Amino acid sequence: MFIPTLKESPADAEVVSHKLMVRAGMIRQVASGIYSILPLGLRVLRKVEQIIREEMNRIDGQETFLPSIQPAELWQESGRWDFYGKELLRFKDRHGREFCYGPTHEEIITDIVRKEVKSYKKLPLILYQIQTKFRDEVRPRYGIMRGREFMMKDAYSFHADDASARETYQKMAGAYANIFKRCGLRFKMVEADSGTIGGNLSHEFAVLAESGEDHIGFCDSCDYASNLELAEAKAPSPDDDNPKLDDLKEISTPGKKSVKEVAEYLSVSSKQIVKTIVLDSDQGLIAGLVRGDREINPTKLKNLIGAEWVRPADAKTISEETGIPCGFVGPVGLKLKVYADREVGALKNFVTGANKTDAHFTGVQINRDFQAEKIADIRKVMEGEPCPRCPSGTYQVKRGIEVGHIFILGTKYSKSMKALFLDPNGKERPMVMGCYGVGVGRTAAAAIEQNHDEKGIIWPVPIAPFAVHIIPTNYSQEAVKNASDSAYRNLQEKNIEVLLDDRPDRLGVKLNDADLLGIPLQIIIGPKNLEAGKVEIKIRKTNTSELHDFPGVLENIPAILNGLLS
Repeated sequence: MFIPTLKESPADAEVVSHKLMVRAGMIRQVASGIYSILPLGLRVLRKVEQIIREEMNRIDGQETFLPSIQPAELWQESGRWDFYGKELLRFKDRHGREFCYGPTHEEIITDIVRKEVKSYKKLPLILYQIQTKFRDEVRPRYGIMRGREFMMKDAYSFHADDASARETYQKMAGAYANIFKRCGLRFKMVEADSGTIGGNLSHEFAVLAESGEDHIGFCDSCDYASNLELAEAKAPSPDDDNPKLDDLKEISTPGKKSVKEVAEYLSVSSKQIVKTIVLDSDQGLIAGLVRGDREINPTKLKNLIGAEWVRPADAKTISEETGIPCGFVGPVGLKLKVYADREVGALKNFVTGANKTDAHFTGVQINRDFQAEKIADIRKVMEGEPCPRCPSGTYQVKRGIEVGHIFILGTKYSKSMKALFLDPNGKERPMVMGCYGVGVGRTAAAAIEQNHDEKGIIWPVPIAPFAVHIIPTNYSQEAVKNASDSAYRNLQEKNIEVLLDDRPDRLGVKLNDADLLGIPLQIIIGPKNLEAGKVEIKIRKTNTSELHDFPGVLENIPAILNGLLS
């Protein structure tokens, strides 16, 4: 078998899964973010794919295979051709027609269904595929976890109404939970933002791992979990400790810009200072207010105002557009739309910038000194805060790797692309859609991030490239060779996937490679143990070894492997 292992990690590898997949001969880079999948790696991906297929089929999904090359006209119909950005690889064929290499397939699948489904009697419908995607990431990294070309399962559902869409959404959530459980992963289903795909209900499935790019907030008492960019903050209590309303007063604060500097200068708590964050958006400049010890959450603010995008404005833009120097912006008299966090709405007598250099206001009151367009939860939550959903829980924050994402898209695509059907009354209506994705390679990489040690990979049994690794100490010795071959045939007859290391290399090389490859169960066969009627069984997960009777132990291998599933 072609397994080109390496002793050293590649210099550009930043995370464990990238290092170990290269060292274990599973992948090789062709270009930035583009990888060849070698035989051992492909065996793992096929295991993940099969688990996905079984769970999709279980909820009446039907597999398709859609083209990776998509015509521009469909993306122009949906409105995403110009909106998607540089991640969309665009090109022209020899006739000058524009195409893209699909990063996702909403347009293609909607085009198929709108042509073939005309009646509510054909709904609901779930179609899925496992297909190569391409997204021209500005900085591909982490091996196949964040490559430009990648394997993905994407499913799409079509419905006559919202109730049907939500029913399928719940089925899909259950199927996804089953997929990741069966892959042997520890994960959280978290509330998430829909991003560029759109939609009004969205959850991510995140594998908990230190190398994760996302931060997951979850309760230590109840089931609530959310991507940190959407995690809810508990509603604040009224500021009853400070009932008297002070007058608005301008105070000189020479050179004091930061919350810490202003708090120390005025001898107040950072909780009594309100930061005014100026942000740019597709709706123009806006201002967000949060308490001095908090951080604003642009994603929450984006969703609050219904913007396509929101991001912090730079100091130059703020100065040019408002005439106010950075560090002294405040809501009183500010000629921008102001949005306040709920904690600010509960405050009295707080401090803000005075919209002039070296000056702040004290005694500021919302609704008296300025008006907010909306008061809502627009801040980031922090670890240790109280859970918003239960009375006793507190937030835990962990890193997570997104491996799956489910959305209800609503009629975003069916309206723009005229995917219409006739309801029971003969009225034409747009279909309600759902979208559901699993990163196949990302799931395999996440399994390594969660299951490894200093020696190499520790594969969960369901997605391991092989279940058993037979390691003869010296395959050229007749007794060892015969016992190894016999064990190999016996396990194959039991439909157990087994790898036999018949190389002439030293035992140390074989054992090191075995630990690197991470196959769950190793059978080490040597002449001395054979003379005593024994072989050594090593469990890769625990790195523990025991001698067992041979060949009798072969009958127990299925039970040993089943025990490793828990």
